Amino acid sequence: MYQEERLIAVIQYLKEKRRISIEQMCEMFDISRDTARRDLVKLEDRKAIVRTRGGAILPTSHAAIQDYTNRLKTVSYEKERIGREAVSLMQPGDKLILDTSTTVQACANQMTPMELTVITNSIHQASILSNVGNISIHLLGGHLQKEHQFLYGASVIERLQSYHVDKAFIGVVGISDQGLTIGIEEDGMVKRTMMKQAKEVIVLADHTKFGITEFFSFAGLEDVDIIVTDKLPNDRFQKMLKDNDVELIVTEEGKLNPWT
Repeated sequence: MYQEERLIAVIQYLKEKRRISIEQMCEMFDISRDTARRDLVKLEDRKAIVRTRGGAILPTSHAAIQDYTNRLKTVSYEKERIGREAVSLMQPGDKLILDTSTTVQACANQMTPMELTVITNSIHQASILSNVGNISIHLLGGHLQKEHQFLYGASVIERLQSYHVDKAFIGVVGISDQGLTIGIEEDGMVKRTMMKQAKEVIVLADHTKFGITEFFSFAGLEDVDIIVTDKLPNDRFQKMLKDNDVELIVTEEGKLNPWT
C-alpha cells in the first residue's frame, strides 16, 4: 500500500473511531513505527490531524478533514494528466530510466507500444510495461524494499552507473529551495544516480509537492531540465525555476513555459 492510500485510510478510520495509535497503524498497514510516524507528520503538515502522544486525533474542524480526503482522492487524476504529458516527451528509440514513484507509475500506465528501452528499479513499473509491446525492460537487481516494492542498495547504484540514457523520469515528495527531497534515504540515493546517468532529467510532480521539504535531499534544482506538473506554481517558485534554467510544463495549459 502506498503512502497516499494509507493517509486516506487513516482519515477514514479517524472519522469512525476519532483516535488512532501508532501501534494500530503498524498492525493495520504492516509498517514500521518510523513509517507510521512519517504518515502522521504528513497528515499534520496538511492540518488533517492533531498528533498526540503515541498517535493522533481529529482536529476540531471536521470540514478540513473532508477537504483533505477529497484532495487525496483527486491525486490519481492529477497524476494521470502528468503521466500523459510525460509520455508525450518520449521518442521512438529512446533509452529511459523510470524511478519507483507513483507519478512515474501513472506515466508507465499510459505508455503504448513504441521502440523503447526502459531501466527501472520498480517492480510495479516493470510489471506494467511487461504487457506493452516493443519495450525492452531492464529491472535492476538489489535489496527489496517490501512496502513500496522497489530495489535499492549498492548493487543497484553500481549497475546504474553502467547505463547512459536519454531521459530519466523522476518523482519526488517535495520540491523547494532545498532542491528535490524524498522520505526514504535509500530511494533518494538511487534517484540521485539515475539523474547522473541521463542526458535529460524530467521531474514529475503534482502541485502539492511545491514548497515541501522532506527528510532526504537527493538533488538540486540546477540538476533538473524539465518539471511536469498539473498547476502553475506561485511567482516566487516560477522565478526560482527560471533562475535554475528549469523548463516548466503545466498540463492544464498544455506545454507551457511561462517565462518565454
